[in-house]
Amino acid sequence: MAEIYTVFNTEEDIITDINQTISSGLWSGGIGTLQTMHTSSTQSGSSGKYFYDVYKTNPSSDSEAEVQFSMAFGHLDGSGSAGILGTSYTDRPSAAVYSQFRNLLLAPNDTKFTFSPSKDIKHIYAISMARARMREKVDPGNWELHLSSSAGTVKLIDDSGATTDPTVSQGGRVFNVVSGSIASGTAVTDTAAASETTDGAYGLFYPDMGIMILNGQKLDQGYLALATNTASNAAHNNTGKLYNSVSASSYFVARREEQLSTTHYFCRLTNKKYNFSTNPTFFTQSDGSLTVSSMQNDPKVYMTTVGMYNDSNELLAVAKLSKPLLKSFSREAIVKVKLDF
Repeated sequence: MAEIYTVFNTEEDIITDINQTISSGLWSGGIGTLQTMHTSSTQSGSSGKYFYDVYKTNPSSDSEAEVQFSMAFGHLDGSGSAGILGTSYTDRPSAAVYSQFRNLLLAPNDTKFTFSPSKDIKHIYAISMARARMREKVDPGNWELHLSSSAGTVKLIDDSGATTDPTVSQGGRVFNVVSGSIASGTAVTDTAAASETTDGAYGLFYPDMGIMILNGQKLDQGYLALATNTASNAAHNNTGKLYNSVSASSYFVARREEQLSTTHYFCRLTNKKYNFSTNPTFFTQSDGSLTVSSMQNDPKVYMTTVGMYNDSNELLAVAKLSKPLLKSFSREAIVKVKLDF
């Protein structure tokens, strides 16, 4: 009779809670650099006044196009979008966006986003990574975003490499967004956040939330000159201005980070086990002897699959070997099954 089951020795055959940190490309397919960006005309028409979803491929021609990140414009007082406070026309998208991110990222008594060193800003731009893309978190120090205008390009990174003690707020860890580059493999900061005294730093980065809050006033200055329109009670499509700047650069590098918990199962095949098969061709139909006479005292089988069962003998997982494994009374084997959670 062929051996069917072997019960694991939990002390010797199973090793649990092996943790490792994995960093991989943030965008679809595990790539690290996003160079083509598209929006959906359907989505822009329905929710574009609040936010834009950005795709890697054109959703108009690719039915499987996936959202990579979203961007939105927010203003504390609702400026830059239609709607008037205190009237029946109170749908002010920019105020809703600012309030949403403020409630998510700031302390309850903090009403404005403050950019290093101490600049309170009423209008912001938010970039939020798609949850399916970032998994656990965006990898600090491993992203670079370019914003382009007719006058030039601004390269943005975070300053996580410059501090070992990041600020921790309601939204988790917080780093400053500064000008710099990671192209050399090491973050090179062009302008430290603390030195941005006029308009404040370029933004705030929340890696655990996958969110970047960009300083609208800073983006409106210098040669980037985003030209945010903060006039009241009019839809100015400021989000579209940021999208045009990002897509024109065609360069958004980012990696994600996740903690994997691994369990190893050692399936031990000792010499006297698993040397027969339940395949009917293994035995003759007449007297049940081995079909191949030379295997009468030395049966041989080739293993191809390992199945893992629960206590009710229900099959839970199947592992395929890369090639058939010879097993006989003179050969033993150990097959290690690795499960990541």
